[in-house]
Amino acid sequence: MEVANNITEFVFLGLSQDPKMQLMFFFLFLLFYIVIIVGNLLILLTVYFESKLHTPMYFFLSNLSFVDIAYSSATAPKMIADFISEHKTIPYWGCVTQMFTFHFFGCAEIFVLTVMAFDRYAAICQPLRYTTIMGANTCAVLALLSWAGALGHSFVQTLLTFQLPFCNSQVIDHYFCDVHPVLKLACADTSLVNLLVVANSGLISLGCFLILLASYTVILLSLRKHSAESRRRALSTCGSHLTVVTFFFVPCIFIYLRPSTTFPLDKAVSVFYTTITPMLNPLIYTLRNEDVKNAMRHIWNHKVLGEEKKG
Repeated sequence: MEVANNITEFVFLGLSQDPKMQLMFFFLFLLFYIVIIVGNLLILLTVYFESKLHTPMYFFLSNLSFVDIAYSSATAPKMIADFISEHKTIPYWGCVTQMFTFHFFGCAEIFVLTVMAFDRYAAICQPLRYTTIMGANTCAVLALLSWAGALGHSFVQTLLTFQLPFCNSQVIDHYFCDVHPVLKLACADTSLVNLLVVANSGLISLGCFLILLASYTVILLSLRKHSAESRRRALSTCGSHLTVVTFFFVPCIFIYLRPSTTFPLDKAVSVFYTTITPMLNPLIYTLRNEDVKNAMRHIWNHKVLGEEKKG
């Protein structure tokens, strides 16, 4: 790759070139990033310390929270720093690393969300066999497969992109190193790579989204046989999950399930799955989940207030 390249760094155009807008975006996205880190850390700590949440559902929720922290950290710190930086550059290998980590954690999120839908299906549609289906070993295997699948996806995606030569163009019309904006800079025919990218990213997003929709359709149909209270709890949990899925998958499908054409809207759409969804996840799963809210109150009362009383 080094032999075929004349590029040592890339330049981002960012979300805006207007200095006033950049300053506003700096404070706005800094706030978003703080909410992402604090909110998802809060869920991780709550699940860890509250023994009542040591169940498959919350095991995968803690996986999702960890993914959200890492996923947003692949793009947000650089984007925030660039808002107040005159030179929005990234080294060649920094771009490679950013694309790899972004797609690794992004694909992990897709697989974890899909596994969470399977967990809800087993809990609601197969309640008597749930503990057998979702045993500790099964959960560990599903989590391991999610991470391994994400690793394979990211490796292929990054290799496909950066095995191409880059000659003189170095301005990326985006705020991070994503496949389509980077492919536009390659000084070679990218038609085959574009098709492989659609197959790799677009079809994974679409396929998992269809699986999710099918699983929730089955869940909703099966709820007719349950009591009113069971329906209410199940709909609350599934409603939270569907909200997250919609905010994440629809923009992903819009961006990746098409040839390498870019639209002015792409950068704004990308904000949804890189920043908005990781920020909304902890809010949705805490505000609409009584178990998590009760666990947080319990930890606060016993761990925090209890320590203060001892002091």
